[in-house]
Amino acid sequence: MADFVYPPVIGAALTVFRALDVRIKIVGAEHIPAKGGAVLVSNHISYLDFLFAGLGAYRGGKRMTRFMAKDDVFKHGVSGPLMRGMKHIPVDRADGQPAYEAAVAALRAGEVVGVFPEATISRSFMLKKFKTGAARMAADSGAPLLPVILWGTQQLWTKGRPKTLTKRHVPVTIMIGEPIELSPTDKPVMVTRRLRAAMSEMLDRAQREYPGKPSGPEDTWWLPTHLDGTAPTLEVAEAEDEAEAAAKATAKAERRSAGK
Repeated sequence: MADFVYPPVIGAALTVFRALDVRIKIVGAEHIPAKGGAVLVSNHISYLDFLFAGLGAYRGGKRMTRFMAKDDVFKHGVSGPLMRGMKHIPVDRADGQPAYEAAVAALRAGEVVGVFPEATISRSFMLKKFKTGAARMAADSGAPLLPVILWGTQQLWTKGRPKTLTKRHVPVTIMIGEPIELSPTDKPVMVTRRLRAAMSEMLDRAQREYPGKPSGPEDTWWLPTHLDGTAPTLEVAEAEDEAEAAAKATAKAERRSAGK
């Protein structure tokens, strides 16, 4: 079923991007492995990142990436059938082990599995702390890590900002780095540090080479502070994430209490 669903979804996305003149630039497409499993590891700055990261792998080597995503998306009446049809992997945040095992099985079967190691969108648009899951999956499956950096997607739809899906002429950079091979003695924590360092260099390059500029003083929100933007710093963004998580936990507890 996936082979019948995935290409039309990519085609539909490309049609929309062309209509909006989204100026997609793919750098490093030659690093996409022609076959075999790979853990595609992407930064996360937009709700659309799975589309663009998947597009990079698809255009680079006709590889269809199976992304790990919150199981809530699979329960939606519209997105659910599409997610299942494309063989994406649902993740229950209360018990992630089944998703982990499914991802490793897919990697061993020669699939590309997509992971966002920051686990959530970065409000600062810089790299947050990485979880070690991607490195552990690569070690358990014998698949390489494939670093991917996206830049520009935050202008279309990101956390804490209104959707601007009709914004035209937005440049989007998809940068694919060299695969990182693991040895049997590599420790996931150290591999994760090496991966994050490589992706930090890639992000810096993508930002420096990005052709887009703010349209005016009110349009600097999508740039980090070191690029003279007004996005929150990593520290401020972390505090905002923690406050949001606490508010959600409180609301959930209140709903449970009201239901008793």
